Amino acid sequence: MKDKIWLSSPHMGGSEQKYVNEAFETNWIAPLGPNVDGFEHDLTAYTKTKYAAALSSGTSALHLALIMLGVKAGDEVICQSMTFSATANPIAYLGAIPIFIDSEKETWNMCPELLRDAIKDRLTRGKKPKAIIPVHLYGMPAQMDKILEVAKEYDIAVIEDAAEALGSCINGKAMGSFGLMGILSFNGNKIITTSGGGALISDNEYYMKKARFLATQARDPAPHYQHTEIGYNYRMSNIAAGIGRGQMEVLQSHIEKRRANFEAYKNELQFVEGISLKSEPDGYYSNRWLSTIVVNPILTNGITREEIADELLKDNIESRPLWKPMHLQPIFRESPCYLNGISEGLFENGLCLPSGSNLTSDDINRVVNGILKVFSLDVNN
Repeated sequence: MKDKIWLSSPHMGGSEQKYVNEAFETNWIAPLGPNVDGFEHDLTAYTKTKYAAALSSGTSALHLALIMLGVKAGDEVICQSMTFSATANPIAYLGAIPIFIDSEKETWNMCPELLRDAIKDRLTRGKKPKAIIPVHLYGMPAQMDKILEVAKEYDIAVIEDAAEALGSCINGKAMGSFGLMGILSFNGNKIITTSGGGALISDNEYYMKKARFLATQARDPAPHYQHTEIGYNYRMSNIAAGIGRGQMEVLQSHIEKRRANFEAYKNELQFVEGISLKSEPDGYYSNRWLSTIVVNPILTNGITREEIADELLKDNIESRPLWKPMHLQPIFRESPCYLNGISEGLFENGLCLPSGSNLTSDDINRVVNGILKVFSLDVNN
């Protein structure tokens, strides 16, 4: 069997080991330390935000952000439906109610028109949402200007889920830096990784100091262990942060390679009727964390996304359907939702292709050839 082509595997740059070794040599094995400080500095410099807190996951970052906004049991939080469950789960952690918003066609992210409709409707029911969580799906920026306009109109805080979008921007402004707070993820499949980890970024000094406090078990400044608030063990370790520092050195090259992957797929598949790839709106720059296709069975003579995925699997190539929207998830079936059918259509017909920055040209050719084989088109061997 041929070597496995993964959807998005970790890709080390070479200098990660240097920072990890420094941690061992100086005995900074415990949480926090110089690598954490250095990694946070790298993140603020890259995103042009004032503050960053390196944490154990993107999920923990979102959890802390909601806590600091005062979200409690019974409150409502508006959340993009087309996303991974980690976006919605922290709302449930707090006993709050997620209000799911469908996508728009241009970026596949939260629809600003439905967002406004949802807020108006919740207000008529006597409930003002505590926060809005848009997601930059697969690295494609959401329509932040329109979303922020609605948020400002109703005075609701925005937390950006930029877990998939480090390196993406709109007119040069980094995703995660538009809202009151932004969250990043460094899970093993992300554009850079710390093995597992995440970060909260913001220009708000109060929230970031509070986040660090809560993330270190909310220990009060006393000579003994004293706690006046519930805290969490959410800080990133100095070892993991060392990996992150090394990864930051190759972040831009990883972005360029993933964007090159997308362009290669686009060039090879653009003439296959019924397959489409998502372009960037003017001023938008996607890190192309994952390259995706949408298959229209009406135009493909009935060929489906599943048939393509099955053919790729035969050649030991990993692919994955687009995210199943949260409003379709069994665990959230009772949650209010405002829909237009776009996310359901994307889930039904969309497929994520291998997109790692460590893919070779031969890997890309194998993927393309597998797709063309389904369509009985010429394959370059």
